[in-house]
Amino acid sequence: QLQLVESGGGLVQPGGSLRLSCATSGFAVDYYAIGWFRQAPGKEREGVSCISSTGDISNYADSVKGRLSISRDKAKNTVYLQMNSLKPEDTGVYSCAAGPYCIARMAGDEYDYWGQGTHVTVSS
Repeated sequence: QLQLVESGGGLVQPGGSLRLSCATSGFAVDYYAIGWFRQAPGKEREGVSCISSTGDISNYADSVKGRLSISRDKAKNTVYLQMNSLKPEDTGVYSCAAGPYCIARMAGDEYDYWGQGTHVTVSS
């Protein structure tokens, strides 16, 4: 099995920035795509971004394009989500997950391994 641990969440004002980290470990973790998902209060889980196993492909939800950026550090087995220009609607629990591929408009059903999540609150 793979293990994923998120960190970096917290309270930030609108327009502020946070960087989330997803530390991964386990068998063949380098060959999995990694996705970031979030669940806001009263809403369904949604895919935020993902990155392919090689790092060559990345996708973003329309609501975060231009504000969030995903990257992968192979040497550290860590995937980052840099979040800029944050909005109150970005508030939620952010989880990273490992799966077979990175595609647009994913809900996470195809992802097999999940972290416990880190809270992000955007509020003034």
